[in-house]
Amino acid sequence: MKFFVDTADTAEIADLAATGLLDGVTTNPTLSAKAGKDFIEVTREICALVDGPVSAEVVALDHATMMREAEVLRKIADNVCIKVPLTIDGLKTCKALTSEGTQVNVTLCFSANQALLAAKAGATFISPFVGRHDDNGFDGMYLIRDIRLIYDNYAFETQILVASIRHGVHVLESARIGADVITAPPAVIKGLFKHVLTDKGIEGFLADWAKTGQSIV
Repeated sequence: MKFFVDTADTAEIADLAATGLLDGVTTNPTLSAKAGKDFIEVTREICALVDGPVSAEVVALDHATMMREAEVLRKIADNVCIKVPLTIDGLKTCKALTSEGTQVNVTLCFSANQALLAAKAGATFISPFVGRHDDNGFDGMYLIRDIRLIYDNYAFETQILVASIRHGVHVLESARIGADVITAPPAVIKGLFKHVLTDKGIEGFLADWAKTGQSIV
């Protein structure tokens, strides 16, 4: 399973990229605004930090303007992936861009039927939002199971990119189901490293080493 980080904070991206586990980055207008930088410039910086796809979102709602915005965004770097909303105009844009060889991430997916439409439009990635689904009284992971089943039934190549991840259980369940990608905030990804027994083990090793009075360097 691929790991994307959901942020526009270049320091956090660089830190995670140094671990070798980061496969891509997703952003949106809200995250870009929090970064406090020019949108185009911060996207360019992010693209230089990772080799994998960097999702940059259009903000227009009509197909023609989406295409004009996408033309600007995909010139930033070769690894830019255009993010579009799951609307009729968004899927028109998806179809046009993927036909030209541009990667497209279709976002704001909340049903398996929507995911089916995105796959038929040729989406590179579909982004179902599990956390927001949970917030509204549904089980977001059931949505991922349904999409996985449908995509496998018809051998769709669209990758399931689980988004709106809130905690490690979402990551674990995504891996169990066979999602292709997860995207999560830096804090959630860093939290995956944590385990109380790991911490206790390190503490014990260090205490035993200190008793020897030795030094490696």
